[in-house]
Amino acid sequence: MSSRMPIVEIKNLGVRYDDVVALEHVNLTIYDNDFIGVIGPNGGGKSTLVKAIMGVVPYSGEIEYNPTLLRHKKPHIGYLPQISSFDKAFPISVGEVVMSGLQAERGLFKGFGRNERKRVEEVLERAHLLDLRKRAIGELSGGQLQRVMLCRAIISNPKLLVLDEPANFVDNRFENELYMLLRDLNKDMAIVMVSHDLGTISSVVRNIVCVNRHVHRHDSNVITEEQLRNYDCPIQLISHGDIPHTILGEHHHCPDCH
Repeated sequence: MSSRMPIVEIKNLGVRYDDVVALEHVNLTIYDNDFIGVIGPNGGGKSTLVKAIMGVVPYSGEIEYNPTLLRHKKPHIGYLPQISSFDKAFPISVGEVVMSGLQAERGLFKGFGRNERKRVEEVLERAHLLDLRKRAIGELSGGQLQRVMLCRAIISNPKLLVLDEPANFVDNRFENELYMLLRDLNKDMAIVMVSHDLGTISSVVRNIVCVNRHVHRHDSNVITEEQLRNYDCPIQLISHGDIPHTILGEHHHCPDCH
Protein backbone atom coordinates (compact mmCIF):
# COMPACT_ATOMS: atom_id res chain seq x y z
CA MET A 1 0.00 0.00 0.00
CA SER A 2 1.37 3.41 -0.91
CA SER A 3 2.00 5.86 1.91
CA ARG A 4 -0.45 8.70 2.39
CA MET A 5 0.71 12.29 2.71
CA PRO A 6 -1.49 14.76 4.62
CA ILE A 7 -2.25 17.82 2.50
CA VAL A 8 -4.82 19.49 4.80
CA GLU A 9 -4.94 19.11 8.58
CA ILE A 10 -7.88 20.63 10.44
CA LYS A 11 -7.54 21.02 14.20
CA ASN A 12 -10.36 22.00 16.57
CA LEU A 13 -12.15 24.00 13.87
CA GLY A 14 -15.21 26.04 14.74
CA VAL A 15 -17.44 28.24 12.58
CA ARG A 16 -20.27 30.49 13.79
CA TYR A 17 -22.77 32.63 11.92
CA ASP A 18 -23.82 35.27 14.46
CA ASP A 19 -25.29 33.15 17.28
CA VAL A 20 -25.58 29.96 15.22
CA VAL A 21 -22.90 27.30 15.62
CA ALA A 22 -22.33 25.77 12.17
CA LEU A 23 -19.32 23.60 13.07
CA GLU A 24 -17.51 22.87 16.31
CA HIS A 25 -14.57 20.75 17.50
CA VAL A 26 -13.76 19.59 13.98
CA ASN A 27 -10.61 17.52 13.53
CA LEU A 28 -10.01 16.11 10.06
CA THR A 29 -7.05 15.14 7.87
CA ILE A 30 -7.22 15.07 4.07
CA TYR A 31 -4.57 12.97 2.33
CA ASP A 32 -3.08 13.37 -1.13
CA ASN A 33 -4.85 10.30 -2.56
CA ASP A 34 -8.24 10.77 -0.88
CA PHE A 35 -11.55 10.67 -2.70
CA ILE A 36 -13.93 11.87 0.00
CA GLY A 37 -17.70 12.02 -0.14
CA VAL A 38 -19.05 14.62 2.30
CA ILE A 39 -22.55 13.74 3.48
CA GLY A 40 -24.96 15.02 6.12
CA PRO A 41 -28.36 16.63 6.67
CA ASN A 42 -29.33 19.98 5.16
CA GLY A 43 -27.95 22.71 7.41
CA GLY A 44 -25.50 20.30 9.02
CA GLY A 45 -22.43 22.23 7.85
CA LYS A 46 -21.26 20.45 4.68
CA SER A 47 -20.83 23.64 2.62
CA THR A 48 -19.40 25.48 5.62
CA LEU A 49 -16.72 22.81 5.97
CA VAL A 50 -15.54 23.11 2.37
CA LYS A 51 -15.69 26.93 2.56
CA ALA A 52 -13.45 26.82 5.62
CA ILE A 53 -11.01 24.51 3.83
CA MET A 54 -10.90 27.01 0.96
CA GLY A 55 -10.40 29.89 3.39
CA VAL A 56 -13.49 31.90 2.42
CA VAL A 57 -15.24 31.93 5.83
CA PRO A 58 -13.79 33.03 9.18
CA TYR A 59 -13.15 30.21 11.65
CA SER A 60 -11.53 29.41 14.97
CA GLY A 61 -8.96 26.66 15.35
CA GLU A 62 -6.29 25.77 12.80
CA ILE A 63 -6.10 24.62 9.19
CA GLU A 64 -2.61 23.59 8.10
CA TYR A 65 -1.79 23.11 4.41
CA ASN A 66 1.03 20.99 3.07
CA PRO A 67 3.54 23.16 1.15
CA THR A 68 2.70 21.22 -2.03
CA LEU A 69 -0.80 22.72 -1.81
CA LEU A 70 0.41 26.32 -1.57
CA ARG A 71 1.03 28.81 -4.36
CA HIS A 72 2.14 32.31 -3.47
CA LYS A 73 1.64 31.31 0.20
CA LYS A 74 -2.07 30.67 -0.36
CA PRO A 75 -3.86 27.31 -0.68
CA HIS A 76 -4.30 26.38 -4.33
CA ILE A 77 -7.56 24.44 -4.56
CA GLY A 78 -9.71 23.65 -7.58
CA TYR A 79 -13.39 24.37 -6.96
CA LEU A 80 -16.53 23.34 -8.80
CA PRO A 81 -19.61 25.12 -7.40
CA GLN A 82 -23.21 24.33 -8.18
CA ILE A 83 -24.07 25.88 -11.55
CA SER A 84 -27.82 26.39 -11.29
CA SER A 85 -27.39 30.17 -11.52
CA PHE A 86 -24.69 30.21 -14.22
CA ASP A 87 -25.50 32.71 -16.97
CA LYS A 88 -25.47 30.63 -20.16
CA ALA A 89 -26.39 33.72 -22.18
CA PHE A 90 -22.94 35.22 -21.59
CA PRO A 91 -21.14 35.36 -24.98
CA ILE A 92 -18.12 33.15 -24.31
CA SER A 93 -16.85 29.91 -25.82
CA VAL A 94 -16.02 26.64 -24.09
CA GLY A 95 -12.30 27.19 -24.61
CA GLU A 96 -12.47 30.70 -23.15
CA VAL A 97 -14.31 29.46 -20.06
CA VAL A 98 -11.64 26.84 -19.41
CA MET A 99 -8.85 29.33 -20.13
CA SER A 100 -10.25 31.68 -17.48
CA GLY A 101 -9.22 29.10 -14.88
CA LEU A 102 -5.63 30.23 -15.46
CA GLN A 103 -6.40 33.90 -14.70
CA ALA A 104 -5.22 33.77 -11.08
CA GLU A 105 -2.01 32.07 -12.17
CA ARG A 106 -1.27 34.47 -15.03
CA GLY A 107 -2.57 37.72 -13.55
CA LEU A 108 -5.46 39.90 -14.64
CA PHE A 109 -3.74 41.78 -17.45
CA LYS A 110 -1.42 39.11 -18.88
CA GLY A 111 -2.38 37.42 -22.11
CA PHE A 112 -2.37 33.71 -22.87
CA GLY A 113 0.07 32.11 -25.25
CA ARG A 114 0.61 28.82 -27.06
CA ASN A 115 1.38 26.88 -23.88
CA GLU A 116 -1.88 27.95 -22.22
CA ARG A 117 -3.91 27.11 -25.32
CA LYS A 118 -2.27 23.67 -25.40
CA ARG A 119 -3.22 23.11 -21.76
CA VAL A 120 -6.83 24.01 -22.57
CA GLU A 121 -6.89 21.46 -25.41
CA GLU A 122 -5.34 18.77 -23.20
CA VAL A 123 -7.84 19.18 -20.38
CA LEU A 124 -10.79 19.35 -22.80
CA GLU A 125 -9.59 16.18 -24.49
CA ARG A 126 -9.36 14.45 -21.12
CA ALA A 127 -13.03 15.36 -20.55
CA HIS A 128 -14.00 14.32 -24.11
CA LEU A 129 -14.96 17.91 -24.95
CA LEU A 130 -12.24 18.94 -27.39
CA ASP A 131 -14.65 19.05 -30.35
CA LEU A 132 -16.73 21.64 -28.45
CA ARG A 133 -13.91 24.07 -27.64
CA LYS A 134 -15.26 26.80 -29.97
CA ARG A 135 -18.91 26.30 -29.13
CA ALA A 136 -20.77 28.96 -27.14
CA ILE A 137 -21.59 27.82 -23.62
CA GLY A 138 -25.23 28.70 -24.21
CA GLU A 139 -25.46 25.79 -26.64
CA LEU A 140 -24.36 23.18 -24.10
CA SER A 141 -26.45 20.71 -22.15
CA GLY A 142 -26.31 20.75 -18.36
CA GLY A 143 -23.94 17.80 -18.30
CA GLN A 144 -21.62 19.32 -20.89
CA LEU A 145 -21.53 22.63 -19.04
CA GLN A 146 -20.74 20.87 -15.76
CA ARG A 147 -17.77 19.10 -17.37
CA VAL A 148 -16.57 22.40 -18.89
CA MET A 149 -16.64 24.01 -15.44
CA LEU A 150 -14.77 21.01 -14.07
CA CYS A 151 -12.09 21.55 -16.74
CA ARG A 152 -11.86 25.16 -15.63
CA ALA A 153 -11.34 24.01 -12.03
CA ILE A 154 -8.50 21.61 -12.87
CA ILE A 155 -6.60 23.41 -15.64
CA SER A 156 -4.22 24.96 -13.11
CA ASN A 157 -3.27 21.47 -11.84
CA PRO A 158 -4.48 21.72 -8.23
CA LYS A 159 -3.54 19.00 -5.73
CA LEU A 160 -7.01 19.26 -4.16
CA LEU A 161 -10.34 19.49 -5.98
CA VAL A 162 -13.53 20.46 -4.11
CA LEU A 163 -16.94 19.86 -5.67
CA ASP A 164 -20.31 21.01 -4.33
CA GLU A 165 -23.13 18.68 -5.46
CA PRO A 166 -21.57 18.19 -8.93
CA ALA A 167 -24.32 15.85 -10.17
CA ASN A 168 -27.10 18.42 -9.72
CA PHE A 169 -28.77 19.58 -12.93
CA VAL A 170 -27.40 16.72 -15.06
CA ASP A 171 -29.06 13.58 -16.38
CA ASN A 172 -27.98 10.05 -15.50
CA ARG A 173 -25.79 9.59 -18.58
CA PHE A 174 -23.74 12.71 -17.91
CA GLU A 175 -23.66 11.90 -14.20
CA ASN A 176 -21.97 8.58 -14.97
CA GLU A 177 -19.51 10.28 -17.34
CA LEU A 178 -18.73 12.87 -14.68
CA TYR A 179 -17.98 10.24 -12.06
CA MET A 180 -15.76 8.31 -14.49
CA LEU A 181 -13.80 11.49 -15.13
CA LEU A 182 -13.45 12.13 -11.39
CA ARG A 183 -12.05 8.64 -10.85
CA ASP A 184 -9.43 9.37 -13.49
CA LEU A 185 -8.61 12.77 -11.93
CA ASN A 186 -8.16 11.14 -8.53
CA LYS A 187 -4.94 9.59 -9.85
CA ASP A 188 -3.45 13.11 -9.83
CA MET A 189 -5.26 14.95 -7.03
CA ALA A 190 -7.27 14.52 -3.86
CA ILE A 191 -11.01 15.08 -4.27
CA VAL A 192 -13.59 16.27 -1.73
CA MET A 193 -17.15 16.01 -3.04
CA VAL A 194 -20.26 17.22 -1.23
CA SER A 195 -23.36 15.15 -1.97
CA HIS A 196 -26.78 14.36 -0.51
CA ASP A 197 -26.98 10.93 -2.11
CA LEU A 198 -24.97 8.31 -0.23
CA GLY A 199 -26.47 5.55 -2.34
CA THR A 200 -24.90 6.91 -5.51
CA ILE A 201 -21.57 8.29 -4.32
CA SER A 202 -20.71 5.19 -2.28
CA SER A 203 -19.88 3.49 -5.59
CA VAL A 204 -17.55 6.36 -6.55
CA VAL A 205 -15.71 7.69 -3.48
CA ARG A 206 -13.21 5.83 -1.31
CA ASN A 207 -13.76 7.71 1.94
CA ILE A 208 -16.85 9.18 3.59
CA VAL A 209 -17.04 12.16 5.95
CA CYS A 210 -20.27 12.69 7.90
CA VAL A 211 -21.00 16.32 8.81
CA ASN A 212 -23.67 17.34 11.31
CA ARG A 213 -22.07 20.24 13.20
CA HIS A 214 -19.41 17.71 14.19
CA VAL A 215 -17.34 15.78 11.63
CA HIS A 216 -16.56 12.06 11.49
CA ARG A 217 -14.25 10.50 8.90
CA HIS A 218 -14.94 6.93 7.74
CA ASP A 219 -12.11 5.33 5.73
CA SER A 220 -14.39 3.26 3.53
CA ASN A 221 -17.03 3.84 0.88
CA VAL A 222 -19.42 1.54 2.76
CA ILE A 223 -21.28 2.92 5.75
CA THR A 224 -24.23 1.43 7.59
CA GLU A 225 -27.33 3.05 9.07
CA GLU A 226 -26.06 2.05 12.51
CA GLN A 227 -22.80 3.89 11.90
CA LEU A 228 -24.71 6.95 10.70
CA ARG A 229 -26.68 6.92 13.94
CA ASN A 230 -23.49 6.57 15.95
CA TYR A 231 -22.02 9.51 14.07
CA ASP A 232 -25.19 11.53 14.75
CA CYS A 233 -25.57 11.98 11.02
CA PRO A 234 -29.19 11.51 9.90
CA ILE A 235 -29.25 11.78 6.11
CA GLN A 236 -31.62 10.88 3.32
CA LEU A 237 -30.83 7.41 2.00
CA ILE A 238 -32.01 6.71 -1.52
CA SER A 239 -32.89 3.17 -2.54
CA HIS A 240 -32.71 2.51 -6.27
CA GLY A 241 -35.04 0.00 -7.90
CA ASP A 242 -38.12 -0.38 -10.06
CA ILE A 243 -39.98 1.93 -7.70
CA PRO A 244 -37.56 4.54 -6.30
CA HIS A 245 -38.19 5.37 -2.67
CA THR A 246 -36.45 7.14 0.17
CA ILE A 247 -35.71 6.26 3.76
CA LEU A 248 -35.47 9.16 6.17
CA GLY A 249 -33.41 8.88 9.32
CA GLU A 250 -34.60 10.54 12.51
CA HIS A 251 -33.22 14.00 13.15
CA HIS A 252 -32.97 14.45 16.90
CA HIS A 253 -31.72 18.05 16.72
CA CYS A 254 -34.54 19.53 14.67
CA PRO A 255 -37.80 20.11 16.64
CA ASP A 256 -39.59 21.05 13.42
CA CYS A 257 -38.67 17.82 11.58
CA HIS A 258 -41.32 15.07 11.69
